Amino acid sequence: MKKIIPILATLLLFNKSIACLNGESMVLKDGTYLYFDREGGVPYGHIFNDEGFKSGIRQLDSLYNQTKNLDYLSDKGLLLILMKRYNEAIKLYLEIEKIMPNRYSTASNIGTAYELLGQNKKALEWIKKSVQIDPKSHKNSEWIHVKILEAKIHGDQFISTNFLLNTDFGSDSIPKTTLKQNELIKLSDALYYQLNERVSFVKPKDKIVAQLFFDLGTVAFLLENYKDASSDYEEAKRYGFTEQLLEKRLTETKRLSMMPKLQSKIKLAIDNNSKSRPNAFNFKYGLWGFGFLLLVIRVIIIYKFRKKKHNPLN
Repeated sequence: MKKIIPILATLLLFNKSIACLNGESMVLKDGTYLYFDREGGVPYGHIFNDEGFKSGIRQLDSLYNQTKNLDYLSDKGLLLILMKRYNEAIKLYLEIEKIMPNRYSTASNIGTAYELLGQNKKALEWIKKSVQIDPKSHKNSEWIHVKILEAKIHGDQFISTNFLLNTDFGSDSIPKTTLKQNELIKLSDALYYQLNERVSFVKPKDKIVAQLFFDLGTVAFLLENYKDASSDYEEAKRYGFTEQLLEKRLTETKRLSMMPKLQSKIKLAIDNNSKSRPNAFNFKYGLWGFGFLLLVIRVIIIYKFRKKKHNPLN
């Protein structure tokens, strides 16, 4: 039977920007549910409960000793990261690497732990290795993780759309792009994934998270998901994005999000008007038809009367 950690809706908030967590799934090897996500198109992060983490580590140790299955050790390392025991996690994953080299979760979680310790160069080495092992991991989004680490290493001037996403959306209140719709959808998915991991642990304010939320909002804008775009822009503000362009685009998204409602009201008015027209139409032409019938009857009566007058024998 699966052990389910009860939901207390308690978020673990760390001061540093965290990388992606890389359990084999949101369900650990022993059947424990690690986290739950909110529904919707805006990334608000995982909902964790740390009450079961200590007992989870004991259980994973026991299961590994019984089975020698490395998945149990890998999941133990993940819990160590969640408990902020980063050096212990790195030591454990390096042992796993010796036993079975080139596991994706090993490389990725070592990179995560190093990033949390502020050792971004070492983190970048391991995250790059994880991408080489599995380029399609995390919904093809880990290339953004690489760019984030590079920006951290090179400085705040690299925290921009151009550097982080290799594209540009212009500086107008209505964004522009050379990307096709399917490319925008893929970019939206990648940004969502990366942000959903980071905001699980990162307190406002954070420049990288703020920039990524702004960019996700712009992609949603371009895909005409104006409600999500507005929410993303609001999150960007909460995380410290201060450029005036945000306010301009936020105003536009709110205006455009009202358009369907206005169009719906106009359509409803037209439909109601159209429904009333057939009744007026039928009444008007019904009167004409009745008048025409009376005219025909009158003509017939006059015709017969005149015929009888000219034929006295009848």
